Amino acid sequence: MKVVIASDFSGFRLKEAVKAHIIGLGYDVTDVGQQKEEEKVMYFEAASAAAKALQSKEADRALVFCGSGGGVSLIANKFKGVYCVLCESVFTAERSQWINNANVLAMGENIISQAMAKEAAEKWLATSWCAGMEEQRRKNNEAGFAVMQAIEAENMK
Repeated sequence: MKVVIASDFSGFRLKEAVKAHIIGLGYDVTDVGQQKEEEKVMYFEAASAAAKALQSKEADRALVFCGSGGGVSLIANKFKGVYCVLCESVFTAERSQWINNANVLAMGENIISQAMAKEAAEKWLATSWCAGMEEQRRKNNEAGFAVMQAIEAENMK
């Protein structure tokens, strides 16, 4: 799986920790955000770069980071076909993929510990949409995703 990862200056250390962890797990990771501690990449630049990489199919999923996770989440969700969830727990990470088919996970360096962020990213990347669900629940989730896409198509003209 190809993963794009990006952070602004306030999420840099968390991004670096998560990046090293998921590379160690064998994921193909491309970093399109801040590259050095002394840089000052802004949240809207980092999230836009990651979202564009998803849209162009350069990556299958993305992880984005800022101080709270909120800024990068807001920006990522402005791109068609990009479905970002702000994550503060392993449970949210897993469920956002399993139930909602989120292709971007946002986390905040001032909100979540490095240990939990690593575990959340690992769980999220290992989870597949609707995997193992009973048929009716899977159909409900697929219908919900289709509704989200219809809303997106109507409102992102």
